[in-house]
Amino acid sequence: MTNSERARHRGVYTISVAAELSGIEPHTLRGYERAGLLTPARSHGGDRRYSDDDLSRVQHISSLALQGLNLAGIRRVLELEAENEWLQVEIEALRGGADGD
Repeated sequence: MTNSERARHRGVYTISVAAELSGIEPHTLRGYERAGLLTPARSHGGDRRYSDDDLSRVQHISSLALQGLNLAGIRRVLELEAENEWLQVEIEALRGGADGD
C-alpha cells in the first residue's frame, strides 16, 4: 500500500473538520455512526477521526438519503454494494484461475 493510499484510509479529521468538509452536521455524523453506517477511527483519547474514505462514504450516504431512503434502507444498499464488490472480486479470481488452465 502506498503512502497516499494509507493517507486516504487513515483517520485524520476531527468531527468538526469532517462536518465542515462534508457539509453534514456533527450530530448527523454521530447518528450515522450509531446506525452502523459509518465507523470512524478513534484517537487514543477516544475522539472520532475521519478519513478521506469516511468522507466519501458520508457523501454517498447523504446522496441516498436525498433520494428518500431511510437509515435502514441506506444500510441495506451499502450491504448490497459491499456484497456486489466482493462478488466481483470472486468472479475475477475465478476468471484468472480459468486462464491458467
